[in-house]
Amino acid sequence: MGTHICRALLERGYPVRVFERPVPEPVSAERARGPIEWVYGDFLNQSDVAAAVASCEIIFHLISTTLPATSNDNPLYDVQTNLAGTIGMLDAARASGVRRIIFVSSGGTVYGIPQATPITESHPTEPICSYGITKLAIEKYLHLYHSLHGLDYLVLRIANPFGEGQRPDAAQGAVAVFLRRALNGETIEIWGDGTVVRDYLYIDDVTNAFMRGLEYRGECRIMNIGSARGYSLNELLAAIERVLGKRVERTYVASRPFDVPINVLDCTRAKQLLGWEPRVSLHDGLTRTIEWLRR
Repeated sequence: MGTHICRALLERGYPVRVFERPVPEPVSAERARGPIEWVYGDFLNQSDVAAAVASCEIIFHLISTTLPATSNDNPLYDVQTNLAGTIGMLDAARASGVRRIIFVSSGGTVYGIPQATPITESHPTEPICSYGITKLAIEKYLHLYHSLHGLDYLVLRIANPFGEGQRPDAAQGAVAVFLRRALNGETIEIWGDGTVVRDYLYIDDVTNAFMRGLEYRGECRIMNIGSARGYSLNELLAAIERVLGKRVERTYVASRPFDVPINVLDCTRAKQLLGWEPRVSLHDGLTRTIEWLRR
């Protein structure tokens, strides 16, 4: 998401600074040649964060040190590195005169097991993993800092983004992982019986939502961003098979306790307030992602 947001901002003429963990010197030198200003540091180091946000008007907050699959293993680490780090960033932003923060929250985890679908923003928030609890807590602190200090914010609760640039060897992102294995003729491992339903959203639609949110100045500050169409893992595999034109091997293993059975977001609010709605179908998004992986 960060890569695509940076590209979109540059295309619109915005100067962009990226705050990143330290990288090897050759990588840092290569990045320095581009139009983006790179600042390296530790998210928990106040002086590093203060240097990163200095003179910035708007912050896109995408940092997360955990995944839904691993956050319950060490909730304290999740809170210390994500929630505490974000509060430090909010203090730095307030001191530096940042006008607005756009936060990437998790439409897939903050609601927990849904009482009804598609899920609206007014649905109860009962996360069943630390990742979702921390995202929700950050949302609450954004509201607190707005109430106390006037720091403006927008929360976008993103569904399950996929597309070019997503790491196919990571522990998160079913589409990229499945596509790489399918292209290599490897067996795909499915947690549970494959009936878990998720809302998959192509990265161009995600980026478009952020760009529309950049200009939004309304009073409503939490919005779902998803495709509003759910696919089970079995249906996702069938869609991949149609795009590839071949059978994909799969194996089923025990389900995971933090996986809710279904998650599909209602995005009516984003359509009404941002003029945003998804444009790219799952089939077209898979086709574009496969072409990128092959390249």
